[in-house]
Amino acid sequence: MEAVKSRVLVVDDLVDNIDILKEILKDHYDVLIAKNGKMALKVIDSQMPDIVLLDIMMPDINGYEVCQQIKGSSVTKHIPVIFITAMTTIEDEQKAFAAGAVDYITKPITPLTTLARVANHLALANQDKQNRRIIAKRTAQLKESLISAVNMISEAGTYNDEVTGEHMWRMADYSAVLARAVGWSEEKVETLRLAAPMHDTGKIGIPDSILKAPRKLTTEEWELMKQHPIIGANILGKSQAPLFQLAAEISLGHHEKWNGSGYPNELKGDEIPLSARIVAIADVFDALTMERPYKKAWTIEEAYQFMRENAGIHFDPELVERFISQDEEIKAVKQKWHAAGK
Repeated sequence: MEAVKSRVLVVDDLVDNIDILKEILKDHYDVLIAKNGKMALKVIDSQMPDIVLLDIMMPDINGYEVCQQIKGSSVTKHIPVIFITAMTTIEDEQKAFAAGAVDYITKPITPLTTLARVANHLALANQDKQNRRIIAKRTAQLKESLISAVNMISEAGTYNDEVTGEHMWRMADYSAVLARAVGWSEEKVETLRLAAPMHDTGKIGIPDSILKAPRKLTTEEWELMKQHPIIGANILGKSQAPLFQLAAEISLGHHEKWNGSGYPNELKGDEIPLSARIVAIADVFDALTMERPYKKAWTIEEAYQFMRENAGIHFDPELVERFISQDEEIKAVKQKWHAAGK
């Protein structure tokens, strides 16, 4: 089977220059042609060449601008660009490399030099492409492993509790909606979405007799129960990874209340980390709107009303209103999990 030839895009406004390069390249590569910068960008968009040989002095859009646009796109930034030009000053060459070029060949060109340079940069680009594929695959595997680890930690914390794993991930989605609404970056939102399900990790250190008690806890039992945020923070805080540091922060603060009546540290207002305030709202909202053996699921509107009544007492009042303002997103999350049968 014949090997697929690499695509080389030649960009020049002079037909003679195009013909020279085409003659040099045609036996080794599939040669694409563009006679100006605008045409070059259209060809790149539609046919995605493997390398671009680019003139500088062209009408409308010069070579520097074309190169900058190629390098400015996440889709095309990895395409190597070689300038082939009659401009020979050091300043011209510096400007070319600053624009993102990998090489700079001055005219008049020679066939051997041109072929050697093109072959070299194609080889480097192919190696880079292979490396990026390997990195992407390993990154995906690491993310999958990380999600599995988070899931196991979350399940361990609620193994003997009535709370289900589905609740953990659903409330994590609600937490992400609220974090996004207050302006967090997508990277930080995703970190929160992974950290939130681990907020009850500390329950692993609470006896079953307390977690499953079918009665009101005694004063001594309640004091022990109130230690689970600290236990969770101690476990999660052993890692210096940002994800687990955030999870530890959430674990320690998710039972604090806006008016200072929460536990374990009786923090008040803005003393409570924003991450914990976000998760507290998402956690309670999901608990209210999910069915459990001892209660029916509340409607979304009933849950909103409860949260408004407890704004300034249990919850950050500004976050409550911000959460409710995301009604469409909240309903979309609920529908997603309902459609999944959870």
